Order: sequence, then structure tokens, then C-alpha cells
Amino acid sequence: MKAARFAGEGRIEIIEAPAPRPTPGEVLLRVTSCALCGSDLRPLRSGWPVTPGHEILGRVEQPGHPWDGKRALVYIPVFCGHCDDCTAGNTHVCRNATDLMGWQRDGGYAEALAVPEQCLLPVPDDIPDRLAPLLLDAIGTAGHGLRLAQRIVPRGEALLLGAGPIGLGALLVLKALGYGPVFVVEPGEHRAAAAIGFGATRLAPDDAARRRFPLVIEASGKDPARQLAFEVVAPNGAIVQFGESDSWTITENKAIRRKDFCFLRSFYFPIGDHAANIELLRANRTDYERLVDDQAGFDGLQDLFDAFRRGEKLKPLFVP
Repeated sequence: MKAARFAGEGRIEIIEAPAPRPTPGEVLLRVTSCALCGSDLRPLRSGWPVTPGHEILGRVEQPGHPWDGKRALVYIPVFCGHCDDCTAGNTHVCRNATDLMGWQRDGGYAEALAVPEQCLLPVPDDIPDRLAPLLLDAIGTAGHGLRLAQRIVPRGEALLLGAGPIGLGALLVLKALGYGPVFVVEPGEHRAAAAIGFGATRLAPDDAARRRFPLVIEASGKDPARQLAFEVVAPNGAIVQFGESDSWTITENKAIRRKDFCFLRSFYFPIGDHAANIELLRANRTDYERLVDDQAGFDGLQDLFDAFRRGEKLKPLFVP
């Protein structure tokens, strides 16, 4: 079968890979689409040993299995279901989950993959293929982090640092949860225009630095944004960090030291959030339709990723 290989230095090779062979407790999933994610850019630069792609929608091909013929999303952490974290409902931080789909196990930039049964998420008939992958990171990850933030800052102004895919996903969830006004700091014109189109007000970094915000969303993965987040979060406010990087550094100063605030590092979402995430998509479908702005197959995947990393695409799809 065809699969994409991240060869390093931004290069994608389309290879012939062995067909997946599901083991007991797994099913074969024929890929319908896989959404591009900002976190894909790190393995794209460095190269990766398995097939990447982790925002996966497909259809199960497993004759005789209860899931056969059904659409499914792929939950990334291969959770055990019986540790203390899992039994408490926190499947996303399962202490026995050593593998993530698309990271340590083959992912969705391929024609098919083997998926553990516990990682299959149902897709209702009214959710189209084009939008279903958004239920994973754009809605799932963003929704979980902002539900955590609601416990500390239930309403009010918010500052969004970075309007890439996860940032725009967070913006749409912020709107749905009733936060506002929402301000955004984003250097890229295309993504800034998208944020404005979704109702945010753009600020220059210097203008943001002169204000204080009860809720700050760090979605860039860049040190200057993290520094700004710590400095401009209001007393008794909260920072939610979605942005990822290999390492990060901030400089503690008076603006950081002399206040109380909460810092939330959010990773993915509990599997029990899936029903609430579906309702977020249903209630805000028009906005989410605008977020998915392009697609390509194997032949166009390199060009699609090149445009994506230049900030010219919002949330494109790989469709084999």
C-alpha cells in the first residue's frame, strides 16, 4: 500500500509499505482523511521512523467485527483502560500508554493502518467526513484545555497567542463557551485574517504587553509568546498552554513574580469528552466549515505541507 514517509528537512517520500496486519484486539482502518497538524512540523523537519499523521478518520474493514463498515476516528493515546488514571476517566494521561497513534505507531498518512479497538471513536451520521477530524485536536484538545480553564476563569476577556490550527480551534471554542472579547497576536497575515473573521481583534505584541488579560491561550509554541503570556496574564488569571516545542525558556521578572496566577498545560482530551465535542461541532458547524480550507492526496501532500508550514493554510486534509 502507499504511505508517506517523513524523510527529514521538510521532505516527504511516498513509498510502498507493507499492508497492515491487525493483531488480536486491533482492526484494519481504511483511511478516509487525516488532518494536518502543527505538531507534524517537528517530525517533518527531523524525519520520523513510523508513518505520521494522528488526526485520522477512516472506515473499519474487519469482516465479522462489530465495527466492520463503520466510520471511526482514531484516539491517539493507546490507553490501557484499567490503571487509576483510566478508571478515573483520564484516558489521555494513561500511565501505561507508551504509544501514541501516528507517533510511535503508524498513523494516517497512508491508505490504511491497524488501530487498537479501544482507540476507535464513533462518528454520527450527521457529521461529514470533511469535518470529523476536527473532533480530535481542533475541538477535542482545545475544548479540554478550555474546560479546565473555566474552573479558574469562567468568563471574560481572553488573549490568544498564535492563530495556527490549534489557536483557531481554541478561538472557536472560546466563542462557544461565551468568552469575549477575544484578542489575538499573530504575525502571519493569512492566519490573522482568519482569526479576525472568526471574531477576534488583532493586537500587536507591544499593545498586548501593555494590557492584562484574565485568560491567556499560548498556541504558538514560541518562547516570545510564552514570555508574553506569563507577563500579561492578570492576577488570579490563567494561562492555557497548547503550543509545543522541544524545549522552552522564559525569563522571570517582576511582571511574572508579583502576582498569583494558574498555568495549565493541556494534553489532548479524555475519551469521555467525545460526546460534548460532537455537540460543539454541531452547534458551530458554519465556523468549522471555514476552518477546513484545502485537501490533497499522495501526489499533492508535499505541496500541501509546504503551504501549511508557510502559514498559507488553516486546517487542510490529506485524502488518499
